[in-house]
Formats: sequence, structure tokens, C-alpha cells
Amino acid sequence: MYGGDEVSAIVIDVGSYSCKAGYAGDDTPKCVFPSVVGSIEQTGDTDEAKPEKEADSGSDPKNGSKPMDVDKAKTKRKFYLGQEFEFRRDHMEVISPLKDGTVMDWEVVDNIWNHAFRRRLLINPEEHPMLIAEPSTNSGQQREKAAELMFEKYKVPALFLAKNAVLTSFASGRATSLVVDCGGGSTVVSAVHDGYVLQKSAATSPIGGEFLTDCMMKSLESKGVVIRPKYSFKKKEVSPGDYKVVDLDFPNTTDSYRLYCMRAIASDIKESVCRVPDTPFDEVAYANVPTTSYELPDGQTIEVGADRFKIPDILFNPYLSQTIPGIDGFGDSTSIRGLPRMVLDSVNRCDVDIRKELLSNILLSGGSSSILQIKERLEKEVLEESPQNARVKVLASGSSMERRFSVWIGGSILASLGSFQQMWFSKAEYEEHGVSYIQRKCP
Repeated sequence: MYGGDEVSAIVIDVGSYSCKAGYAGDDTPKCVFPSVVGSIEQTGDTDEAKPEKEADSGSDPKNGSKPMDVDKAKTKRKFYLGQEFEFRRDHMEVISPLKDGTVMDWEVVDNIWNHAFRRRLLINPEEHPMLIAEPSTNSGQQREKAAELMFEKYKVPALFLAKNAVLTSFASGRATSLVVDCGGGSTVVSAVHDGYVLQKSAATSPIGGEFLTDCMMKSLESKGVVIRPKYSFKKKEVSPGDYKVVDLDFPNTTDSYRLYCMRAIASDIKESVCRVPDTPFDEVAYANVPTTSYELPDGQTIEVGADRFKIPDILFNPYLSQTIPGIDGFGDSTSIRGLPRMVLDSVNRCDVDIRKELLSNILLSGGSSSILQIKERLEKEVLEESPQNARVKVLASGSSMERRFSVWIGGSILASLGSFQQMWFSKAEYEEHGVSYIQRKCP
């Protein structure tokens, strides 16, 4: 049996917020870029699409009518990823391929993979086995689609699909644990026992980092704060150290791109000033908390008061979000639960024999788990509601980097283990048994 070093497997994790990719055995991913892409509809042949390149700068007046004027011709989407996506372009829509962790648009995911392999890692996928992280609640159909794409289009020599929760568990060196994954698009709680996800234990909630960002944005707007996207103004120096903000006008900017830029700022405000309150949020008790100032990109300084505690508390009490103007209520209100409730529901769905072990090994991961005090509050609330003799321990890595990348790090550890090398689903097996064999090879 050979060590994992010679294999040079690639680990890739496409989350709802960012895509992480790199070599197995490394401590951190080689590249991280947003999972959202910019898309411009193009008409006709690739030849017709050429003027679009020059039009990107926004200087070509024809660009305004470009996507509309040929409706009979076949429209084709041109995608912008990574650094290309950061620049504003006329008529560029922002598309997210995932909804609640499930892939909705395979064409976009294919482009994300391609960008990661050929543009960022600069590798030929035909030479490297691939370990792909997938949501713990992924359906068989989704898994087969991923395997088919990898073998048919990228011609990879071997493949393995691993569940997010299992990889998080491996990253912390545990075979059995209860993984609480607070991601961008959703929060998933699932039990892992001896390296396998217990499917019946999985509990999901649509409240993730992006929902909290929306709440932050709407709450600030309701208080009269105007968040201006970075592309919509420039600063001019009037006298040394004194700047004047000049508005720029780009009429062809899509609403989705404008919203994306505003969200990026609101997300930074959330990450900079928020912390989970020690006790459930109460409007009256928190009415006079000291405010924290934050400087927006256009130079105006805002003061954030009770929202610093209210927004993160939505993770524990989803109904707080309904007190924010402009946030839609949840349709089926009974199914949306706070974190402590999800944890206990998930544990109660498992065998009685392992419940104690799960409660003493609750693992926090995902970008949203980096909010201050979340670990202490979760431990306190779960302890209050669990059986008398239960030992509740919530574990979270000290570095926010490790919490964000825990799924990828687990994949990196797994794919570089010598004992794992016989687990790969090889191209030969794919050709012999067909794509459905992935269900047996990757439990």
C-alpha cells in the first residue's frame, strides 16, 4: 500500500458562499473564490460574441441593445468567475448555482470546477483523483450527475464523494460527532457515527450567513442608512486628507449585481460588529447598549446598536427576523427551528446508545460559526434542555479559518491517508458498472 503523497489528489468543496480547492495533504485550500458567477446572455455564434469583449468596458453604446436585438438566434451564457467577476459589466446577472446546498444549475457548477482546475490550480484533471465534498442531505440523483460529469467531461482517473459532516468530523479527529454546519445558504445539523452520516438525523434550516446578511441590510435601511455599492461612486481629493464623493452612473447595471455589491458590504458589517448575546435577545433590555461605529466605503460612519446582538440571535430564535421591516416571514413556520432545537431533534432521532456520545461531541463549523460567543451560547442552551445526567460539550476550532474550511481540511486529511487509497471509485469501475455504482462505493 502506498502513501497518499504520491497520489496528489485534488479536494474540491463548492459551498453556497465560496468554492475551495487544493491538494490533499495541504493545511489550507490553494484557491478560494465566490461560488456565485456573473452571466451575460449572448446571441448567435461565438463570432457575434466577440464585440461583447470590447463592450465590457461599458463604452460601446450598442451594448445596451445587444442582448435584446436578436431574439430568434440561440442565446448562450458567457460566465465570469473569480477575479473577472469582481468588475462591473453591463447586463451582467449574478447567478448562484446552489439553493439550500442543492445544485440547481449544473452548467454553472461545471464552469466553477473548470475554473478551479484550469485557471486556479493549473492542473489537468485527467491526471488527478478527485475528492468532492457534498451536502450531507444530497440525493442519489445529484451524486450520479456529479460522477457522470467528472468521468465523462473531465475524464478523472478516480473519484470519491464525501459528505460534508463526515469531513468536518475527520478534520477534528473524531469518528463520532454531531456536526452543526452553519454555512452561507443554510444550516445543517447531522450525526456522524464511525465515519458515516446517519441520514435520519439530518436537520436543516434555511437560515445561514446570507440570510443574516439580508437581515442586517434591511434593518440598516429601515433606520435610514444608505449602503452605496463600491462601483457607484469615486472619491476625489479636495484638499490633502479631505475627500469628496462623486456619484457615477451606470444605467445598465443589473439589480442582482447591485444587490450582490450591497450584500458584500452588509456582510462585512455583520462580521465586524456582531456577537451572539449571552441570553435571548430582548428589545427592551438591549435598547440602551453602547453602539459600535463602522465606516462605510463611501466614508460615512454609521453606529450599530442593538442590531449587533439581534441579528446573530436569529440563529437561535428565527422569529426575531419577522420584526425586521422588509424580511419575508417563513411560509411553513413550524419547520424553522433555532440551533439548540435542531441539535436536540437531531440527537433524539439517533439510537439511544449513542446520544450521550453525540451530546459531548458537538462540532461547530462553517463560516457563520465564527460569530463571537456562538459556541458558549449553544452549549448553555442545549445543556438546559438535555437530560439531567448528559454531558454537553460544544467544540469549535480556535481559528475562524479552520471553522470556515473544516470541510475542505477534512477532505485533505482523508484523501492523503494510505488506508483510504483502496476506497476510490475508479474510471475502470465506472466503465464496468455504470454511474449508479457510486452509491455503493461512496456511502
